[in-house]
Amino acid sequence: MGLANTMRDSDARTLTKGTAVSFDRVIKRFGTGTTALDGIDLRVRHGDFVAVVGPSGCGKSTLLRMAAGLDRPSAGSVAVATESIGFIFQEPTLLPWRSVRRNVELSAELAHLDKAARRSRAAAAIRAVGLDDFAEQLPRTLSGGMKMRASLARALTLAPEVMLLDEPFGALDEMTRLDMQVELQRLYTDKQFTAMFITHSVSEAVFLANRVVVLTPRPGRIADMVDIDFPYPRGPELRYDPRFTDYVSQLSASLHGGTR
Repeated sequence: MGLANTMRDSDARTLTKGTAVSFDRVIKRFGTGTTALDGIDLRVRHGDFVAVVGPSGCGKSTLLRMAAGLDRPSAGSVAVATESIGFIFQEPTLLPWRSVRRNVELSAELAHLDKAARRSRAAAAIRAVGLDDFAEQLPRTLSGGMKMRASLARALTLAPEVMLLDEPFGALDEMTRLDMQVELQRLYTDKQFTAMFITHSVSEAVFLANRVVVLTPRPGRIADMVDIDFPYPRGPELRYDPRFTDYVSQLSASLHGGTR
């Protein structure tokens, strides 16, 4: 759902022009002594769709949580140009006793919008993700893909300028996952938000992003950063383009290689 009031370090409030999210020399060390991230320098420009890939435990989700203001760096700084942020978790996190419509309205409720505004925004978001016919259904009646669509709709109700997605399609079957990738990049094209997307799948990253960041095993450092030169919107047939395979091969090699 949408998040307000992201946390920032006092020295992290100035962003270079055109930058939506900035990580400057970020280190994250947990109380156990484990260093999750080490020396992350990354700029996400307004309108970018940046995917972050890396092995389990390399700090991908931690990076996203810091951008959302849910966690702080141990050193360095994180800055976000807006408080208009949507966060999509790995699970849909729908309230089981509320209908799809009432779940989608929740972000607007927490933002204290009046009932008419909540209903209007929820209806538009539900329509955007193709769930009009299921608006009054309870979550238990929905497929996994439909639940994730409802989660996306809930985040869209506040029209976030920055969308943070923490491996949202990881639990879906392959066919549904591919469909959701097409749906997400369509929404990105239509709504024109800035996106950071965490995934374990290199092919998913290439299909969705205009830039892919590869992290090393823990502690996570940037091993590679590759611009993906495909226009939006992108159809399923893109996956059969030889250049798509080239990008996947290049990033896979970086993922299993060393830090540059």
